[in-house]
Amino acid sequence: MRAHRWLSWIRALAVGLDLLFAGLVVLAVAGVIGRPAPIAVTALVAGTGLLALYSAGRAKVRVHERPITAARGAWWPDSAWIAALVVLWCVLLLVSPTALWLAFPLFLLQMHVLGPHRGLVAVVLTTTIVVVDGVAVAAPPGALPLGFVLGPVLGAAVAVGVILGFEALVTESTERQATVDELIQARELLADAERDTLVRDERERLAREIHDTLAQGFSGIELLLRAAGTSLDRDDTPRAATHVEQARVLAGHSLDEARRFVRALAPPDLDGSTLIGALERVAQRYRARELDVIVRTEGRPRPLPVPAETALLRIAQSALANVDRHADAEHAEIVVDYTRDDVVLDVIDDGAGFDPAAPAPSGTPGGFGLPTMRSRARELGGSLALESAPGEGTVLTVTMPTDAPVPEHQ
Repeated sequence: MRAHRWLSWIRALAVGLDLLFAGLVVLAVAGVIGRPAPIAVTALVAGTGLLALYSAGRAKVRVHERPITAARGAWWPDSAWIAALVVLWCVLLLVSPTALWLAFPLFLLQMHVLGPHRGLVAVVLTTTIVVVDGVAVAAPPGALPLGFVLGPVLGAAVAVGVILGFEALVTESTERQATVDELIQARELLADAERDTLVRDERERLAREIHDTLAQGFSGIELLLRAAGTSLDRDDTPRAATHVEQARVLAGHSLDEARRFVRALAPPDLDGSTLIGALERVAQRYRARELDVIVRTEGRPRPLPVPAETALLRIAQSALANVDRHADAEHAEIVVDYTRDDVVLDVIDDGAGFDPAAPAPSGTPGGFGLPTMRSRARELGGSLALESAPGEGTVLTVTMPTDAPVPEHQ
């Protein structure tokens, strides 16, 4: 961001240089009005040629659009353009002493277009031309030409210092921005690695739990039912009934274990807490990451079904993750509005915004996307709406009925 700001300033200086150059050319041509026709015609032709050549070069040699680290001073078109400008300027200088003032914008242009090495050589040559012309032509006979020497030299030094200073600032800002981008990328890679590790660990934990409880229960039920079948083949009905009863008890125990899994899979933030408390803990984690998130309620808060609270919390987490990663926002707000028949969750940010109708770029990284959030809301009878525009932030709204049904997969 800082590099872009410096580049904008340099572009503004380039526009100012254009105006200065054109004004001094007009002044140099106007200075010979009333002089003999050959001189006036020569000045007019040279001045017109200078303006036309300058305009053509500015359209062709767009140094300000190149990377700050790109090489400059190539023979074509950079050096050829500067050389042609100096030749026409020398022609104008022969007939109009006022053209001496064009040396300063030429200094700036040479440093900007040719770079710090070739540009410095061009500035030295241009300064020599100005000093020779000033001493030999403009200086009064017998007077000490000190001003005609120091003036061009100081002007050249100022021009060189200005261009080198600005370019050093741009280079430093570009390097800092590159470092920041690398740190952000490293943080994202680390977050992805941590998420993958947590997912793998959770899968391993669930696999162990299922193996030690549900799988063992189903295996026991299968053995008991097989034993009941064998007893029936032997006409041992009482023993078969005993095996069936044992299988029924074991099935009930396994059902209890399955329900415990469903409860255990609820978000940890909801464990022993309300939805608002869970959202506040999520907001606190993002505040620690320099995203100012506030949580507020409207209406009278009331307990909701666990599936509804889980879905709302997951959607809020997904929305904040998108804000943190993509929106470049400074502030976000979570609003939970308890109405009579439903609850409305709004996640609002002041970030960059986007066009919801535009297709998402292929290969875009992310966790829970908008389709997943819509699916969560839809399976509980709710709906999700999105309002956004480039530069105007984003508002995500989820409307959930308070008597939300339990999803089939639970």
